[in-house]
Amino acid sequence: MTSSKKGAGFYQLLHAMGIFPPGAPATLRMLDPRFQGQLSTGELIGQYALICQPVQDLLVDYLNERRPAVDYATLKTLAYLLGKLFWQDLETHSPGISSLRLPPDIAAAWKLRLTTRTVSARDEAGRVTQTTATRLDSLSCLTTVRSFYLDIAQWAADDPARWGPWAVPCPIRRDDISPAKRDSRRKSRMDQRTRERLPVLPALLATAGHNRMNTAALLAAAAAVSPGEAFTAGAVTLRRPVLSVPSHRIWAEDPATGDRRDLTREEEAAFWAWAAVEVLRSTGIRIEELTELSHHSLVQHRLPATGELIPLLHITPSKTDVERLLVISPEVADVLAAIIHRVRGTSGAVPLVIAYDVHECEFTPAMPVLFQRHVGAGNRPISAATIRRWITDVLDGTGLTDASGQPLRFTPHDFRRIFATEAIMNGLPPHICQLIMGHKNINTTMGYKKARELH
Repeated sequence: MTSSKKGAGFYQLLHAMGIFPPGAPATLRMLDPRFQGQLSTGELIGQYALICQPVQDLLVDYLNERRPAVDYATLKTLAYLLGKLFWQDLETHSPGISSLRLPPDIAAAWKLRLTTRTVSARDEAGRVTQTTATRLDSLSCLTTVRSFYLDIAQWAADDPARWGPWAVPCPIRRDDISPAKRDSRRKSRMDQRTRERLPVLPALLATAGHNRMNTAALLAAAAAVSPGEAFTAGAVTLRRPVLSVPSHRIWAEDPATGDRRDLTREEEAAFWAWAAVEVLRSTGIRIEELTELSHHSLVQHRLPATGELIPLLHITPSKTDVERLLVISPEVADVLAAIIHRVRGTSGAVPLVIAYDVHECEFTPAMPVLFQRHVGAGNRPISAATIRRWITDVLDGTGLTDASGQPLRFTPHDFRRIFATEAIMNGLPPHICQLIMGHKNINTTMGYKKARELH
């Protein structure tokens, strides 16, 4: 079997016809080695090629001990912090090291190296340059390594034969992981991002809506003419080319330059960028929650007193493992209706698609997710990375810049911060905002109240 689009489409057709046995994967993507699934703890540590085998075995044992209590994403992070940022770095700069008992000078040098990271960038000429930047998550690594040492010391009391030989003084003091300064700096960065983006949000919304209307008009105008004919939509005149190979996509070319444009792709990207921006900024949900929205997420509640139906959006657990229901405004209802109208199949139902969870590294059961698009012979969920790229494309068309003069960038989480800040600014009580946002700690929500006071 091939993993090409044609092969994938052919496979899906055969699977839908029942040619394959019941246990066969639903899509070729499930056989793609890039979607390798969850690695064992040995494989997670093994990818860093550590030289000291006893320490490598210890890290594997430690992860095995922690695995039942954490999800796979957390396990991967632990392996990265302990295997790469901690021990691999020590082996690189202190060849022959084989003990967790670190001399003070080696421990101090490692902590200093941890505060920076190497960033690679490609200039306009295509040359790759490397620069040094501050590592924003160094405290996370220090905290993880300190927990590693303290866990071993505690476990050694219960099982001295297994953990006792590795119980040594921790090179990271309590003062090294004081979160006050880090939290203050992080809060300052986040507040600055919100202050820069809140005033320009209307411009982004207008551009997203404008792109959606223009690309739809171009696509409709092109579909109405035959290959070889010119068409005009707004102030743009293009010509539909004669293709040597038939395609379900609609192309157009500029009569003056001959440059070709995939109008189907442009309209698709513009629509989903508009839909994502509207839902994110109107609900304050996380990007993972957005990609997991399904037809089942739309529910109704009937008020006992009046019998009025209130449309609700059911948010499934993501970061905090807490379900919540959000009231759908008329504006969000219109956006969701446009999405459902777009993705509904010929049967009138939203197609079932299988998503790949990049955090847990596993395929999810087939669900009628709302953010899906047609690829090959079937539909596929739209990934968070694709949504981020499409939002960036919209921003590139606005010409907006940040305080440093660089092109302004919105992350999906920026919309969440803006939503919370605007809610607090408009008088919503923090404890109600906490329920809407799904924050575990009221202090997280109160941070937006403080940000409001700085505006």
